[in-house]
Amino acid sequence: MPLSHVWPMSAGIGTNGHLFVSGFDVVSLAAEYDTPLYIYDEPTIRTMCKAYKDACTACGATDAIVHYAGKALLNTAIAQLVHSEGLALDVVSGGELALALHAGIPAAQIHMHGNGKTSRELDEALAAGIGAIVVDNFDELKLLIHRTNLRKVPFPIQIRVTPDIAADTHQHIQTGHYASKFGFPLEALNQVGELLRTAPGLRLTAVHAHLGSQIFDPATHTAAVAVLVDQIAYLRNQYGISIEALNIGGGLAVAYTDVQKAPNITSAVGDIWRALTVACTRNGLAPLRLELEPGRSIVARAGIAVYRVVGGKTIADMPRWVHVDGGMADNIRPALYGAKYTAVVANRVNAAAEEVVNVAGRYCESGDVLLHDTALAKPQVGDIIALAVSGAYTLSMASNYNMVPRPTALLVRPGTVQVMRQRETYADLWRHDGAYQG
Repeated sequence: MPLSHVWPMSAGIGTNGHLFVSGFDVVSLAAEYDTPLYIYDEPTIRTMCKAYKDACTACGATDAIVHYAGKALLNTAIAQLVHSEGLALDVVSGGELALALHAGIPAAQIHMHGNGKTSRELDEALAAGIGAIVVDNFDELKLLIHRTNLRKVPFPIQIRVTPDIAADTHQHIQTGHYASKFGFPLEALNQVGELLRTAPGLRLTAVHAHLGSQIFDPATHTAAVAVLVDQIAYLRNQYGISIEALNIGGGLAVAYTDVQKAPNITSAVGDIWRALTVACTRNGLAPLRLELEPGRSIVARAGIAVYRVVGGKTIADMPRWVHVDGGMADNIRPALYGAKYTAVVANRVNAAAEEVVNVAGRYCESGDVLLHDTALAKPQVGDIIALAVSGAYTLSMASNYNMVPRPTALLVRPGTVQVMRQRETYADLWRHDGAYQG
């Protein structure tokens, strides 16, 4: 039985019927490193990075810049890995910026996003000399004007715009519609232009938009390109602002289930580039540099989450409850917005999936259910259940709910297993506590 397209590119089934990734037996890794366990396939990550770079080259966008959106998953090893593939990096906090610099990412290749950056974080970004701050609102813009007023060399910024395009995705991950908490509405750009006239310490280099996540139809992006280039032309014509790039964000979908099909990256990037070229010509603009910000589509398929079955519960006329040793604290996506996953019993992959079960997490919330009504090979206590496409927005949103330590994360490639994040200990849970002093 072959594995479907949702599993890591190096995944396969061993002669013992176990799930393998990059030549390593997932069941053996679970025994050695304990569960819950996250396993990331390095070849898949590298392939996805290359896919974006190659897509830009193929369509003629030879000066395009691809930024990895660190919020999907960020640690030292991942930052260094994507950088080695020629990707720049997006960060959304002072902590992500500090980690990126610690990992050796050149400051000029880092952009900072976020609708609620603190003054301290903005000062840290200015001091580091990062490639650009993506300005999200007027309060932030005014603060930056004040902070940079005496600079001899203007600091590069981008402005995030909401083009009033609602992507066909879950409302929690729609970010380009008019009512979004992110970015400047289109009608505010005249005020942006007026402010920048009095901002000698700032240089507007790009207009930015991010439409959301899990976008299957690239036409959403091409529609946004036309709107945004019109605004770039308006800023040039009305205020004399010469902008060099359009940052269209990320958001291309990945397949989480067998029935889903991810957009073709080469085709999607080509469509975006052609739309950009047409819009520039229509507005009499010199060609703009294209900037992209993929995150989920770089790391999601590369990751699998591995759990051990610890118990169960049978109720008449309902799918059996199967309890595992992880859940919403390491993967909140199912509880947060009903995310669905593909799963197998990793120690019996070839066994028929003949029982429909609900796989419940261990945390004290009724909504902590990883899999609803899912056919699996009759999971029993001690079995290993693996969830595909668990690489993005899982560990990056992990918590210590119920005082459970966060899991180990491995990075694997043929012949090598690297612990890129160690499992927390109980002592880690109270490391920053202060004892009662009453």
